[in-house]
Amino acid sequence: MAGWPGRSGGAGTTSVRSRSHRRRTPRPPRRAARRGEAWGRSLRVATTLKAQLREEITSALRSSDKVRLGALRMLSAAVTNREKEVLHELSDDEVREVAGKEVKKHAESIEAFEKAGRLELADKERAEREAVSGYAPPQLTEEQVDALIDEAFAETGASGPGDFGAVMGAVMGRARGRVDGTTVQRKVKERLG
Repeated sequence: MAGWPGRSGGAGTTSVRSRSHRRRTPRPPRRAARRGEAWGRSLRVATTLKAQLREEITSALRSSDKVRLGALRMLSAAVTNREKEVLHELSDDEVREVAGKEVKKHAESIEAFEKAGRLELADKERAEREAVSGYAPPQLTEEQVDALIDEAFAETGASGPGDFGAVMGAVMGRARGRVDGTTVQRKVKERLG
């Protein structure tokens, strides 16, 4: 073993220095971390939608609810993917937006499965949509949508089919994921004639 640096014995070995020459950085006490305090400061206690989602995934795991667990994991993956796209942690409103898109995907899947006669898969999609819908923004009622459209018409002064884009932009900007775009589109087209 001669000639290998760092090995004991033989030619060309380096001396092993004691480890006391290294500076150690102080570490927080373990008990403080368990209490929710790090370095004497208390951690943020407010629960976010992401934290609630993680807790619900854990409870679905414990209760062996595979359908709910799968739906919640899909939502968690969608939130993570969105965070990677925008390069910051999502706020609760942004998480609701992602959940709204997932609910819409489930609704489209239900419709497709029913058309194909696959009722068992449609039922599974309904259960998944139900699990995810608690995180989606609350949907607007027909009256609220009509009121938003009235406001948009008053604001833009729309009178003909050429103003369709302006009205849609105003309504969808205010609705922000709380209404299906096809519903608004149909109502605006009816109004514009």
